[in-house]
Amino acid sequence: MPQDFSEDVAAIASIAAVPTILDVVCRTTGMGFAAIARVTEDRWVACGVRDEIAFGLQPGGELKVETTICHEIRQHREVVVIDNVAEDPVYCTHHTPQTYGLQSYISMPIILPDGRFFGTLCAIDPKPRSLNNPATLGMFKLFAELIAFHLDSHAQLAASQASLAGEVQNSEIREQFIAVLGHDLRNPVASVAAGLNMLDRTEDIAKIRSLTGMMRNSLMRMSGLIGDVLDFARGRLGGGILLDRSDEAELKAMLEQVVGELRSSHPDREVLSEFDLLGPIDCDGARIAQMLSNLVANGLTHGADDRPVIVRAHKTRDTFELSVANAGEPIPLAVRKELFKPFVRASAKPSQQGLGLGLYISSEIARAHGGTLEVSSDADETRFTFRMPLRSSDI
Repeated sequence: MPQDFSEDVAAIASIAAVPTILDVVCRTTGMGFAAIARVTEDRWVACGVRDEIAFGLQPGGELKVETTICHEIRQHREVVVIDNVAEDPVYCTHHTPQTYGLQSYISMPIILPDGRFFGTLCAIDPKPRSLNNPATLGMFKLFAELIAFHLDSHAQLAASQASLAGEVQNSEIREQFIAVLGHDLRNPVASVAAGLNMLDRTEDIAKIRSLTGMMRNSLMRMSGLIGDVLDFARGRLGGGILLDRSDEAELKAMLEQVVGELRSSHPDREVLSEFDLLGPIDCDGARIAQMLSNLVANGLTHGADDRPVIVRAHKTRDTFELSVANAGEPIPLAVRKELFKPFVRASAKPSQQGLGLGLYISSEIARAHGGTLEVSSDADETRFTFRMPLRSSDI
């Protein structure tokens, strides 16, 4: 894929002194064309240009690098000066002056402070010019160093701004994380505390069992929240969720168990499933099951109460696909674009619980498997689809 030099062109354009530098180069040397070029092993791109001879290049324009002397300068990093091509013993037969009709030429390498080669400050003209003198060489060297200094400052400023933006985002996420976690843990903690107080005041076995059941559900919810916190930390701070992959022969049974558990916990809702999975699949089955649990729970929370949540999983020749669909209000496009980020929720139902991490964690599980998790949503249905390429042993 060709390298994009738009950032280099923009960086040179941001240096206010560049037009003056090119103007001074042309006026003091009599050269009709001056440019700042980005030069790599296979590209020559004009980043700044002053053209008084209709050479025809604009910023962003290119020459074939092998037709330029800058290609050689990139390798030896030395200035090249030609007062009169016809009289120069080295360049009188060189292909570059013949290709572009040049009689005078000067090009000074631009070396960044860290030693990297950026390109050249060069000038050309169809007439001979007096260039090979200390004043001209000193001026070009000074300008090349000035350009290199500005480029380095531009890069450092961009890096600082990116770092600052990242820190601001992390700070916002931390604050949101603490607020949401505190809010969502308050209810189950209060439920357990209330249950314990009531246990102290009763000896009714039936009531005790009812209270312990309620407390057990609250503890399971807290456990789930803590699990989401740990997965969030691994995904956000630990370089991604770790997998325990193997040739999972029981993936279908694991997915069916997830669906069965959610059917039991939502007896008033319909969850339909269709699994067409033959043979083992190289994956982390527990994580795929976790993803399915998150997606089905999301469908039950946000989907229409009188319509089923539909789960499908199947293998093609080279892909494993898992999808969860539900009817209901479509997710707005603006929300869909942010849906797999931490703490984002598709809607704000009063009964909704959780940290808003389920879809983020699911997307991290998909990414860890080398797959994708996508969402589509319209008036007919909202569908989440996970696709993962199969390894040769799965096919």
